[in-house]
Amino acid sequence: QVQLVESGGRLVQAGGSLRLSCAASGRTFSSYAMGWFRQAPGKDRRFVAAISQSGGSTRYADSVKGRFSISRDNAENTVYLQMNSLKPEDTAVYYCAANTRPRYRSAYYVSQYEYDYWGQGTQVTVSS
Repeated sequence: QVQLVESGGRLVQAGGSLRLSCAASGRTFSSYAMGWFRQAPGKDRRFVAAISQSGGSTRYADSVKGRFSISRDNAENTVYLQMNSLKPEDTAVYYCAANTRPRYRSAYYVSQYEYDYWGQGTQVTVSS
């Protein structure tokens, strides 16, 4: 069983920055592929960013490319999402997810169906 706990979400003005954190339980965090997703009110959950087990490979949604950065600290069992130049359309609940059995040594996943554990989410609200 893996537990994921997100933190760092809050109200911020457009143009501002936030860093979200996701702390994971378990002793094999370095073997997990990790991802961030978000869900805006009335919309489906959407992919934001993903990172491979070592952190050497990353992937971003086009809507956040150049503004958001995903990283991880395997010694601290934590994955981060640095969000810069925030826009009102970034307002959503942000979820951290883990794929605990990646098929490749350096894997990242875009589809939410590839992830087997999810956090409870953290609210990010960007005011205009």
